[in-house]
Amino acid sequence: MPILEIKLLEGRDQEVKERLIADVTKTVSETLQVAPERVRIILYEIPLNHWAIGGKTVKENQEEKERLT
Repeated sequence: MPILEIKLLEGRDQEVKERLIADVTKTVSETLQVAPERVRIILYEIPLNHWAIGGKTVKENQEEKERLT
């Protein structure tokens, strides 16, 4: 039973996440030759202020980018 953990930044529509789950399930099922019902997926949505790049949170980087435009 494949178990996949996907980490992504918060803010995507539910429809987008459902499409991601469906597409990943299909690909894993076909690649590993297991029934789709055997594929488990866990989505972790990380708040923008809990994900950092280059010493600044994504939220800080977005706010800075908005100030500059």
